[in-house]
Amino acid sequence: MTISQDDINILIHILRTRFLENTNRHLFIVWEDVQEKLQVHKEKLLSLHLMEQSGGEPDVVDLDEVTGEFVFMDCSPESPKGRRSLCYDAQALESRKENKPKHSAIGMAEEMGIEILSEENYRFLQRLGEFDLKTSTWLQTPSAIRNRGGAIFGDRRYGQVFIYHNGAESYYAARGFRGILKV
Repeated sequence: MTISQDDINILIHILRTRFLENTNRHLFIVWEDVQEKLQVHKEKLLSLHLMEQSGGEPDVVDLDEVTGEFVFMDCSPESPKGRRSLCYDAQALESRKENKPKHSAIGMAEEMGIEILSEENYRFLQRLGEFDLKTSTWLQTPSAIRNRGGAIFGDRRYGQVFIYHNGAESYYAARGFRGILKV
């Protein structure tokens, strides 16, 4: 899959506008530095495009001081609409004999060239705003939980961030996943 120059131009405009409208997410980061990094790492633009097209509203939320990479996360108010009704991973998808969802969160993230958020990422994102007030988001699940058939997800209710568990094969119209991408 590729991205056209027109789509790149539109994406850069959207990312710049979102960046400038949400300065609280990246107080000490300058847009020109982000844009320069995007021009050097054009292979990441397709992933950002797919994040945007599926409703994620990616934005810069951090700068990794060790690697110098800008960290993008899905900042849509609710779990991205184009990434809901998914079970957790391929193993969970395969285990369903009836009423299989169209895909898994881990599988779709891999196809998009991104990772799903860890619990730590999710809690960091929730400090930047209030997300998932009506939806929930699959999170990277520790192997000790996944090996027992479970997976974790998070949401915000009653002014509090909650991390829960569910069977990895479950899927709900209001549960999707948020992505993270370093550029």
